[in-house]
Amino acid sequence: MAMRKKEFGIWREYTWKDYYEKVKHLSLGLITLGFQHGDKLAIIGDNNPEWFWAELAAQAAGGIPTGIVSSCLPAEVEHIVKHSDSTFVVVQDQEQVDKVLRIMSEGKLPLVKKVIYWDPKGLARYEDTILMSFDEVLKLGQELATTQRDLFEQNTAQGKAEDMSIILYTSGTTGLPKGVTMSYRCMIGQHMATTSLNPIYETDEFLSFTLPSWINEQGNALLSGLAFGQILNFPESLDTVPDNFIEISPHVVLYGSKIWEGVTSTAQRKVLEAPFLNRLAYRWAMRIGYKVADLKDRGVRPNILLRILYGLVSLAVFRPLKSKHGLQRVRLAYTGGAILGPDVIKFFQVLGVDIRQLFGLTEGGLISAETVQDKKLGSVGRPVPGVILRLSQDGEILLKTSYSFSGYYKAPEATQKMYRDGWLCTGDAGYFDDDGYLFFIDRLEDMRQIADGTRFSPQYIESRLRFSPYISDAFVLGGKERNFVATIININFDSVGNWAETRHVPYTTFVDLSQKPEVCQLIRQEVERVNRLLPERSRIRRFVNLHKAFDPDEAELTRTMKLRRTFMEDRYRDLVEAVYGEQKELMVKTPVVYRDGRKGEVSALIKVSSLS
Repeated sequence: MAMRKKEFGIWREYTWKDYYEKVKHLSLGLITLGFQHGDKLAIIGDNNPEWFWAELAAQAAGGIPTGIVSSCLPAEVEHIVKHSDSTFVVVQDQEQVDKVLRIMSEGKLPLVKKVIYWDPKGLARYEDTILMSFDEVLKLGQELATTQRDLFEQNTAQGKAEDMSIILYTSGTTGLPKGVTMSYRCMIGQHMATTSLNPIYETDEFLSFTLPSWINEQGNALLSGLAFGQILNFPESLDTVPDNFIEISPHVVLYGSKIWEGVTSTAQRKVLEAPFLNRLAYRWAMRIGYKVADLKDRGVRPNILLRILYGLVSLAVFRPLKSKHGLQRVRLAYTGGAILGPDVIKFFQVLGVDIRQLFGLTEGGLISAETVQDKKLGSVGRPVPGVILRLSQDGEILLKTSYSFSGYYKAPEATQKMYRDGWLCTGDAGYFDDDGYLFFIDRLEDMRQIADGTRFSPQYIESRLRFSPYISDAFVLGGKERNFVATIININFDSVGNWAETRHVPYTTFVDLSQKPEVCQLIRQEVERVNRLLPERSRIRRFVNLHKAFDPDEAELTRTMKLRRTFMEDRYRDLVEAVYGEQKELMVKTPVVYRDGRKGEVSALIKVSSLS
């Protein structure tokens, strides 16, 4: 078995033979339709076998695929399809078909020849000739295979290591996404560097649900299957990921930091809702777990009594807790993207899940990584084989590697700016400790300095805040013209809602709940907890609970859930000024964009809270 996909409650299995034939016939079908060597193919959809079949089919025909997140708005889809010069678009379902047809009806995608969909539900009466189903393309490929039996193998044999394999678009935190071009040598070299440190086995299971257009998913999902035979599993939908995760209980897990934080928050919320004796047992178990974890971090072996107690609480508390999140068989647990706070890493270490931080960027590949034998809490490991690192005078991490990207697509000037004296500039600030471990601080452009010269990392403070079960996200503020650090908080609606109900605090909506005096006091306590971990001048002095969640559809977050800081500062300028002024509350009107493209406005009276 190569792949498994859950459909209508049943896991449908695909053998390696099935996998090969799907890619072969799809590739030949594309050629029949006019897909040529060097053509670009855009894929829009969630993680499915068809996503990776389409990618490999285009590559086998000498083409170059690029991926688009299914939740992207029409304008975002238009930018990537148009910028990548895609002539074919493969989409998941009716929603994505409608997006592309709407853009094409305005004459904005003149290069697109065919739109191919793999989920036919709702499309039976669509008569546009540019549309074609996945099965129809496969049938064309089967027909071509009968007359030109060796064509597929001949096409794949023509591939070269230096050929462009894929275009991966950046998250676009500072502007429009840029297309990162990757050669096969680069993609495979990066992946082999990762797996040489943490091996993958044929018996490993992996659940693929994070963005397929993300380089980490390309490696941990697609390439690990092709190179080592790891079984690739796909959830029924994004909504069923938690349940499917429990069913599969994968050996290899790749979560972005926001997901690890979400699992932590959910686990803590369940404990808060549990009966008194259960809460008592959990707290006792965690005290033992933290003692053992602290000793291991210092390289000290726990005494026999502590080992026995840890074994007992692992069986009684930690194993059931891991099972509820499908983590009981996990062997390799990774986090990538934004940095993960030490509180979350420590929490999972107590449960027996050692999260390994991967640090890199699409343009330069994997830079450093923690391994089973070599890790240090708070660090992102040591440089991987084949990578040379140094720090610039302002603390920027610079690197040299044989696996760097080929350049930004159609942007030679932007490519040139990435290099300085032969070194690739990451744009990230960091430092090395005496043992050679790399510590990531923040994006260099995101580092802040308040009026007295105190420098601080917003991302570090935000990760500490998100450890709270009552806080889902945070946007830390500061600048040279500001006298202190402040933050905008997103409450966790489920956790805070349950907290309010148990204390008989009435509320109606998210807006109403976020501004309740009792909730403001609750969040104040969580902010004070984080402040105790920070240097005095970096502590948060004022905060507000925002009346809505941060939303990628409104450009507040990227599709990889990173904050667009410059945009956010401009969008909430009045609120920021109120936080740094003398106001105690402010009426805020915020424009919102719904999934169907409709626009609206949310109004709320926001309270500004101060800390001593």
